[in-house]
Amino acid sequence: MIIDGKSVISFCSNDYLGLANHDDVKNAFIEGIKTYGAGSGAAHLVNGHSNAHHALEEELAEFTGYPRALLFSTGYMANLGLVQALVGKGDTVLEDRLNHASLIDGGLLSGARFQRYTHNDAEQLEQKLETAKGETLVLTDGVFSMDGDIANIHALAQSCKQHSAWLMVDDAHGFGVLGEHGKGCLEHFQLSQNDVPIYMATLGKAIGTSGAFIAGSEALIETLIQKARPYIYTTATPPAVAEATRASLNLVKTKPALRDHLNSNIHYFRDCAKQSGIELTESQTAIQPIILGDEKLALTMSEALLDKGLLVTAIRPPTVPKGTARLRITLSAAHSRSQIDQLIDALTKP
Repeated sequence: MIIDGKSVISFCSNDYLGLANHDDVKNAFIEGIKTYGAGSGAAHLVNGHSNAHHALEEELAEFTGYPRALLFSTGYMANLGLVQALVGKGDTVLEDRLNHASLIDGGLLSGARFQRYTHNDAEQLEQKLETAKGETLVLTDGVFSMDGDIANIHALAQSCKQHSAWLMVDDAHGFGVLGEHGKGCLEHFQLSQNDVPIYMATLGKAIGTSGAFIAGSEALIETLIQKARPYIYTTATPPAVAEATRASLNLVKTKPALRDHLNSNIHYFRDCAKQSGIELTESQTAIQPIILGDEKLALTMSEALLDKGLLVTAIRPPTVPKGTARLRITLSAAHSRSQIDQLIDALTKP
């Protein structure tokens, strides 16, 4: 990146596969603009839904193994729309305590009885499911955005089945990178739509473009089309973005070497950090936080890294709990070994 005229290496982007700058994706975007123009012109339900959007939804459904998929302009809107459409007063929403803000806000704004369970604690969720009222919706991140750990989806799915609760997984940071074919957390755990009836993922991270989608049954998608207000009352993303996303999705399907390179970079970083005495969490994903605790220390270290040409964002409360301020390092297939070496060197030598 270029910041104030200075070239820096970014270690805080969610572009995990480096696809945002892939030639195939950029060319598809350009051709999409030539065909459709720069914007969609209206909401999906008016005249903003193009052949490009329709094709992308079909391809996402096929890739994830669900009957249908529905595009949203952002992941935040997808989560708000989903919760508001499915539950309300008299119902129950149960969430992991470290869920993304969009899931938390969706639960709070739904009007349903809202409770959180201890992070990744399936046993506590089970206890709360036993006393849940009305329709019950369980929401969890797939990969937790600030810690990089993966939800115990298998255990969550079992509990939800036993109590006839919906389970929705927000796989923003897993889609495209986890699993043998990049299909995300469900493939990672060898689960299906029967285990997780509602699947959401964003397209602005590993896919490298913009927007989000929800995948599920015919009945779910038709319900969202009729009831999810952030879908109904928002201008559709430009068709050119859909075309770029189709090209990116094709690369995820056909270029497993990208995921292999990302995983190699993750292992290399963790090995180098261990040898250098850098304390990391147990995260095995591209998100590698260094927990510092003190907010001022996190800011000071972030600024020192920037002086050395490395962009690593300091994350502080309220984004993370008090006492857990951190450097949030994210790795990409676009990183070289020499760039990772430069980061390790900067972290260990004041």
